[in-house]
Amino acid sequence: MIKKIILATVALLTWSAAVSQIHKMERSDSSMTDRTYTLNPVVVTGSGHHQRLKSTATPVHVLSRQEIKEQGITTFDGALTRMMPQVSMAPNSMGTFLRLNGLGNKYILILVNGQKLTGDISNNVDLNRINMARVKRIEVLDGAASSLYGSDAIAGVINIITDQPTQQLVSLTSDTRVSGHGQLTENITLDIFKNGFGSYTSFSRDQADSYRINDVEYVKDSETETQPTIAPFFTGYRANLVGQKFTYAPNEHLALNAGIDYSYKITDRPNTRKDITGGTDYEMRYKGLRWNVGGIYKFTSRNSLQADFTVDRFRYGKQYDVATKNYAIDDYVQSKKQRSMESQLKAILGLMNNSTTIFGADWRKDYLTATSGNINQNAYTAAAFAQHEMLFFDKLTATVGLRLTYHETFNWHLTPKATLMYAPGNFRLRATYSAGFRAPGLDELYYHYFSVNRGKAQIIFGNKDLSPEKSNYFSLNAEYRTNMLAVSVTGFLNRINDMVIRQNIDVDAPTLAMLRGEFPEMTDDQAGKLERYSLYKNSDKGDVKGVQVNVSANLFRGFNLSANYVYTYARTCSEGQWAPLERSIRNAATVAANYYHSWGNYALNVNVNGRLQSKTYYPDYEDAPGYGIWNLNTTHSFDGLKHLYLEPSIGIDNIFNKVDRRIDSSNRKYALYSPGRMLVIGLKLKIK
Repeated sequence: MIKKIILATVALLTWSAAVSQIHKMERSDSSMTDRTYTLNPVVVTGSGHHQRLKSTATPVHVLSRQEIKEQGITTFDGALTRMMPQVSMAPNSMGTFLRLNGLGNKYILILVNGQKLTGDISNNVDLNRINMARVKRIEVLDGAASSLYGSDAIAGVINIITDQPTQQLVSLTSDTRVSGHGQLTENITLDIFKNGFGSYTSFSRDQADSYRINDVEYVKDSETETQPTIAPFFTGYRANLVGQKFTYAPNEHLALNAGIDYSYKITDRPNTRKDITGGTDYEMRYKGLRWNVGGIYKFTSRNSLQADFTVDRFRYGKQYDVATKNYAIDDYVQSKKQRSMESQLKAILGLMNNSTTIFGADWRKDYLTATSGNINQNAYTAAAFAQHEMLFFDKLTATVGLRLTYHETFNWHLTPKATLMYAPGNFRLRATYSAGFRAPGLDELYYHYFSVNRGKAQIIFGNKDLSPEKSNYFSLNAEYRTNMLAVSVTGFLNRINDMVIRQNIDVDAPTLAMLRGEFPEMTDDQAGKLERYSLYKNSDKGDVKGVQVNVSANLFRGFNLSANYVYTYARTCSEGQWAPLERSIRNAATVAANYYHSWGNYALNVNVNGRLQSKTYYPDYEDAPGYGIWNLNTTHSFDGLKHLYLEPSIGIDNIFNKVDRRIDSSNRKYALYSPGRMLVIGLKLKIK
């Protein structure tokens, strides 16, 4: 009955909006035009310089601030998974396991304004370090992009572009969103801009409670016997982020900036109890500090020089909230500390008519200290790159790029790129080849890791003889784009060699004696339970191929419809045997319908969006079933007061209450983490 009521409500809202548009209001509405979706936004990630989306020879996906807002999204993972079918995420206490076109975190380069974001926990990214209060747009580049961006850009690049107003103003904004299971996001910003000087202050709070779908789990090695548990299906957390940025542009040629972000996050899990399983003695605590300075000097409109320097620190560890034999409540034990320093110098030049040339150099140094991994290492990378883009015969654009990288451990490496775009009228035909490489991480090289989880020892050895991973990416794209309609079809192939994996090795008597010599802290009980240990090695090769289809249309004034579909066949070959890549998804789609209309000082926005995907492959576990999630969000804007803008919102997440109700077991993995249908309420206030 509830489902029918919700469906009827959605249908009524859509029908009412359509009728109001057909008959039209007598009042002219200039803001309506302002809210029409821009199907040709400015992007920077594909080519390394600003240009319109239809003009870039490398296909780029763009999530605008307007689209993110209209769907009622306030988190980074929500923005990607609701709007980009090629992205999937699996949250856990260690962060978020992110996948792009079947390839995991370590193959995805996450940038903030072109600068790498440092900080991961066992290859799980701490996405709470991304300041959603300042996001202007999110640009996603599929496939290898090492010619411009260096190591790690094998699966693709996610570049978060932040924004700061440049009009004379002083404004204070608060944006709050609450829903079930203690979910709360709060963003507060204070913007000041006058006479070329800008100050942009922000505070973000993101929190959620732990929850379970059911109260039991299967007993280990059994699929029939169950036991009560309080182990969280979704791990709760509390996260804060404070940011400050200053800008100064004394004239039309020079613009300077400096900024700092501090992030803090701690998990919120059930404590250990004697009467039931699943509790923990400690919480995972993370801290990050990132600061940067930079500037750009524009000699002319087509010639500029840009410089940036960024320092990023990230650390995490265990904070005890249960007294144990060795630790008291509130004791903190650091597990891992990462630090990076990166500097970049880039010249964007119009040396000839109808061409853009980029020359650049960057230097980066990474540090890793891990107590449990017995690591205190660092490595630097230096690189020079060049790219030339040329327009021929008014319709043909060719781009060639090359990056020469020197890695302290792996010496020299070349990564080329070549693209071709033919642009007759509103059509675009593109062909792309790009190479990628990934230098093994300091943990993969030097780990000497020993840890105990629920009484069982975990041992991992690094390997100093690893080789860099290499990839070759090919894509063909056909696109039709006007102010009313954009249709894009892309076929791609990404081949990766020398993939670094963790090989599990069975423990026999001689091996156990060796391991106890390496780790004398191992107890007899832990040694008796040890079945295998892990060693990093170059073993597998990967093959990812697929097709993406993207459609967006301004069907009539105020109404936009977008649909995105991706078919991905991702597999890996280990010891001559091919198998689906773990956590890969064969079919996925996202759909969004948005209607906006205003009557005087009141405006209504209605958005219905959904994500649909087939099963998630887990070669060593039971596959996770596919699902479809639909959401509704409505916002109501009131702009009649002189200095106050008011925007309440109300919506429903997971309209049809789709939940993966399978009982936890040691052989079971998940893809859907939703707790079910939830009412979502928000309020945005802006003092101007």
